[in-house]
Amino acid sequence: MSSNTSTYPLRLPRSVKAAVEKLAKEEGVSLNQFVATAVAEKLAAMNTAAFFSERKNRADFDAFKKILTREGGQPPRTGDELPIS
Repeated sequence: MSSNTSTYPLRLPRSVKAAVEKLAKEEGVSLNQFVATAVAEKLAAMNTAAFFSERKNRADFDAFKKILTREGGQPPRTGDELPIS
C-alpha cells in the first residue's frame, strides 16, 4: 500500500504549540491537519507571489501604454466609475 503522506518530526516552541492546539480544537481538526493546512496555505501564497513577480518581469509596458492610449473603443458605461474614497 502506498501513501501520499510522509512524516516529519516538528519542534515548536511550547507557546506556539499551545496556540495551534487551541485553534485546531476551535476549528474541530487535528493538530496535524491544522499544521498541514497552514503549510499548504503558505506554499500557495509564496507560489502566487512568485507567479505574479515572474509575470511582472515579462510585462511589456510600452505595449501596455499603447493599449491604454489607443484611439477608438467605447467610453465607460454608467456604473464603471471608480468608488470615491
